[in-house]
Amino acid sequence: MERLTNKEEEVMQALWKLERAFVKEILAELPGKQHYNTISTIVRNLEDKGYVSYNAFGKTHQYFPVITKEDYTKRFMNLAMKRYFNNNYKNLVSFFAKEEKISAEELREILEIIENKK
Repeated sequence: MERLTNKEEEVMQALWKLERAFVKEILAELPGKQHYNTISTIVRNLEDKGYVSYNAFGKTHQYFPVITKEDYTKRFMNLAMKRYFNNNYKNLVSFFAKEEKISAEELREILEIIENKK
């Protein structure tokens, strides 16, 4: 499956939240002023990429995600791990520690989660 653009991800976030929606409902979930035709085009692109399908009601369509948010997250994270961290989780955690995006307390919580899984 193709990677999504930022706008496509934004639309998918709305669809995952709504579960099923018409373009007008997706539009209402998005921040800022968006144009109906733009969002409609993005949804059709998502359909072409295999992320979205729809039920037809006359000339209008109710869209729904074909891929779960969890599956997309796994795919995206695996790709990011390969591209930026050489598939090494230590590199990932070190990056966030150096950037001060993760605290020692959060690291202890992560270790506790890992130890409790064993």
